[in-house]
Amino acid sequence: MPRYEFRCRACGDTFEVNRSMAAAGEPASCPQGHADTVKLLSAVAVTGRGGAAGAPAPAGGGCCGGACGC
Repeated sequence: MPRYEFRCRACGDTFEVNRSMAAAGEPASCPQGHADTVKLLSAVAVTGRGGAAGAPAPAGGGCCGGACGC
């Protein structure tokens, strides 16, 4: 289940809420009971090449990186 980060405008506290993507836009009260909160944008980092773990990267070469064998 996705986790969304919120900040309370009243006390400045930041907190996270686990909820479905369908409920992502619903308001959330802060743990202190304040209702004036704003959902924060989270940065997502994706690393890697998407290949098998530990697989070597394809060798370069030729005019197009070696994939066509030229």
